[in-house]
Amino acid sequence: MKYGEITHFSHPQHKLRFEYAEIPFKCDGCKEAGIGSRFKCNLCDYDLHKQCALAAPSSILRHPFYPKCTFYLLPRPPGNAPRFCNACERDVSGLVYHCHSCGFDLHPCCANLPHVLDAGSGGGGELRLFLHRKVSAPCHRCGRKGRSWSYRSACKQYNLHVACVMEMLVESWHEIYYGVGGGRDGKRGLVGINGMNRIPSIKGVGKSHHRARKGKVKRCCEVAAMAVQFIISAVLGDPTAIIAGVVGSFISR
Repeated sequence: MKYGEITHFSHPQHKLRFEYAEIPFKCDGCKEAGIGSRFKCNLCDYDLHKQCALAAPSSILRHPFYPKCTFYLLPRPPGNAPRFCNACERDVSGLVYHCHSCGFDLHPCCANLPHVLDAGSGGGGELRLFLHRKVSAPCHRCGRKGRSWSYRSACKQYNLHVACVMEMLVESWHEIYYGVGGGRDGKRGLVGINGMNRIPSIKGVGKSHHRARKGKVKRCCEVAAMAVQFIISAVLGDPTAIIAGVVGSFISR
C-alpha cells in the first residue's frame, strides 16, 4: 500500500509525509523508538510510527488477548499515576490504547504486533514465531517465566519476552530514547548518529539463559540470532525482512 500525505490530530499545523528510512527515530506520538516506515514533518522534525499516524483519535481496538476489553486511542495516558504497557512493560507516556474498564494499556506498535512472524530459515529449517500473552517456558534471554508477552518458536524451543527486547533497545539506544543534553523530547539525541556507521550497536543479543546440550548450542544460537532480528523489527513498527536485515547490521557481534 502506498501512502502520501496525511493530517494527524497530534500535529495539526502541518501535513505529514510518508517516508521510509533505515535509520532509527523516536516517535513523537508514543515516545518509543522506530525504524523503517514513518510519517514525518520535515519542518518540525516530527515523526510518527505508521501505526500511530494511521490511528484516528476515535479509534477503537479489540485485541484477541483481551476479549473482554475495548481499547480507545488516547493522546496521553489517563490520570497522573505512572502507567505501563501490558505488552512490553515499558512506561506509557504518549499515544496509547487504553481500556477504561480493565485499566490495561497498549502502545500502538505493541497493539499491532504480528501474531505470526515468518523469520526465514536458519539451521536447516523454517523459523516461525508465534506471539503469546504468556508462556510457561522460561525466556531465552532472562530465564524467567510469565512476565510480558512473548514470541515462541513453532518448535517451542525458543522463547523471548517482548519486554526483554525493549530492554535491549533502551540500553543500547539510550540517546534515541532519552536524548543527549536535553532537547525536545530527546530529539537532540539523534544528532550525530544519523549515519549508518554511527548508529549505536544493539547489545545483549547473545545473552542467554537457555540450557542446551552441547550439540544443540550452535542451533540455538542460530535460531536466537534470526529470531531477535525479526522481533526487534516488529517492536520498532516495521516487521519486514528488509528491516530485520537492517536490524541485524546494528547487532553487536
